[in-house]
Amino acid sequence: MAERYRKYALHWLAASLLLALPLAMNNYVQFVVNTMLVYSLAAVGFNVVIGYLGQLAFANAAFFGIGAYTAGLLMTHLQLPYPLALAACAAMGGLAGALVGLPALRVRGYYLAIITLAFGELMRWIYVHADGITHGASGFNVPRVSLFGHDLDETGKYYVFLLVVALGLGATRRLMQSRIGRAFVAVRNNEAAAASAGVAVVRAKVLAFAWSGLIVGLAGGLYALLNGRVSPDTFGLSQMLMHFAIVMIGGLGSLTGSVIGAVLLTGAPELLRNFPGLEEIVFSLLLMAVLFIMPRGIGGLIADRVPGARERLYRE
Repeated sequence: MAERYRKYALHWLAASLLLALPLAMNNYVQFVVNTMLVYSLAAVGFNVVIGYLGQLAFANAAFFGIGAYTAGLLMTHLQLPYPLALAACAAMGGLAGALVGLPALRVRGYYLAIITLAFGELMRWIYVHADGITHGASGFNVPRVSLFGHDLDETGKYYVFLLVVALGLGATRRLMQSRIGRAFVAVRNNEAAAASAGVAVVRAKVLAFAWSGLIVGLAGGLYALLNGRVSPDTFGLSQMLMHFAIVMIGGLGSLTGSVIGAVLLTGAPELLRNFPGLEEIVFSLLLMAVLFIMPRGIGGLIADRVPGARERLYRE
């Protein structure tokens, strides 16, 4: 009982600190923190497929772009309110995820990686050439979002992002704790054994990709509001590598690790901005450290060194 009360107290303390955080930040720092929130949600969604399901799929940048374009275009062409546009981002991302998950029923490994990479490049081609809808290669500005009659500033965006990320992270955690989430892990560990144990492998794969697309698409909708502009060049290989690096450094199969990786990889470049060239060096060193020193990422390192952390980080 005492442990439960202590857990609730820590959660309330963390929530209070997060709600009060903007009081100690200027607009620039607030923008960086908002970026951390967006990439935390994107990494959580990506980790569902690559970490929990164990599939080498790289359609995350495509889902991210689909979410951003869905939000931006609906607000630009249809003047749809941002909450409804954000719901559409989740729906479109989930639909795209389910479609991308179909090839995973037949191929795996490097073949699946190539197919999903090709899907991302196909989406970029559509963004560029469907210029009557997407505004072509130059992209477009996203309309300003108002809340209670006031345009959202960086602090307002922070609270919107915090709410969406909390809901997305909480829903994903509940999914991973459910029978469906356990099915994802069973497929990752041994697909044949999972099928023989009664796990519906086909359904598990499609659901994992659909949920990943939904969460990453939602993050893309936040990204459109964060930057106020959407353009095709934002959703290429560099975006995919950013998501991959966040998940690898944070820890495969750990939602908390995804958040840690996002905070580290979005915050570190800002700290090193005044040292030209050092950002790339630190980024490369972090990746090499993960590969050679802590292959399970920071989440795995914490799980090994801190008593009780494994239960929290890998049974979320």
